Amino acid sequence: MSTLPWLHPDRVALLEQALQRRILILDGGMGTMLQAHELDETGFRGGRFEHGHDGHAEIHDNHSHPGSCDLKGNNDLLSLTRPEIIRGVHDAYLEAGADLLETNTFNSTRISQADYQLQHLAHELNVEGAKLARAACDAMTAKTPDQPRFVIGVLGPTSRTASLSPDVNDPGFRNVTFEELAANYTESANGLIDGGADVLMVETIFDTLNAKAALFALSELFHQRGTRMPVMISGTITDRSGRTLSGQTAEAFYYSVRHARPLSVGFNCALGADELRPHIQTLANLAESFVSTHPNAGLPNAFGEYDETPEQMASVIGAFARDGLINLVGGCCGTTPAHIKAIADAVRPYAPRKLPSIIETEAA
Repeated sequence: MSTLPWLHPDRVALLEQALQRRILILDGGMGTMLQAHELDETGFRGGRFEHGHDGHAEIHDNHSHPGSCDLKGNNDLLSLTRPEIIRGVHDAYLEAGADLLETNTFNSTRISQADYQLQHLAHELNVEGAKLARAACDAMTAKTPDQPRFVIGVLGPTSRTASLSPDVNDPGFRNVTFEELAANYTESANGLIDGGADVLMVETIFDTLNAKAALFALSELFHQRGTRMPVMISGTITDRSGRTLSGQTAEAFYYSVRHARPLSVGFNCALGADELRPHIQTLANLAESFVSTHPNAGLPNAFGEYDETPEQMASVIGAFARDGLINLVGGCCGTTPAHIKAIADAVRPYAPRKLPSIIETEAA
């Protein structure tokens, strides 16, 4: 990957300059914001799927059609059916101080969209998701040219795991292959690139083998296209055991993905900022890349809701910044523009984590 030219060298230069100057702010939770709209089945379907079919695309897989299952809860579909809502969420996070917007594409792979019988829309969902974030970033950058905004094309973990069996009675069984995952990631990444993403992020990684399939797919795709893009990697520590679902510690996770020479490595989701701190500390001590984190707003309560206030979350993350642990920070589940604004205010006085000198030498 390193021998290929950047697809957007000017944007990469602006991003690297910004990372050297200050801690950059990621956006917050998309699902949290969408839930506030309380959309019903009709709201998710919009005009395009009003009558239970997709008039804009031919169905190829299993002769299925989106009229045979509910589409409510398919947040990624709103990029097509209710783009004004997605744009509104993006704008709210930019107004709160976000430097980077994540595309609404967390589940925009064929594997994940198959749950809604919409696998044929995978490429389109990524293109349109990236276009919406691109338009929002460009509009805000025009208002504040001294603070350029960037689009992160999100590649979620998919709804399957390559390392673990879904059947407790058959531990050797797998319901997805490395090749299938790589093909899914290739299609989705192509869409994100075509839609105008600046960076690609493999995120919420609970299985490092899935991540390796994504990184392999990106490497191959970059060579096919003859250009490369910066890649961010963000795993998830699934509980207080301090390990990913596939059993890796923060240190093991980092060493498993460092070969990709990512722009950043970090952790998001599953835990709140306080619980994530020791794992971010580990990365800060090890990583030759920038370090990112976008935690949840605390741990979920008995109703699956997140109670940590913007002030509480910002206080913890402010200490991350004070102690030189991070380069990029935002929020995941339960976070809102109010959380992002409070986090941005809390980290503003502090310098970003300094990269090891070997990386600075290589980048010079």
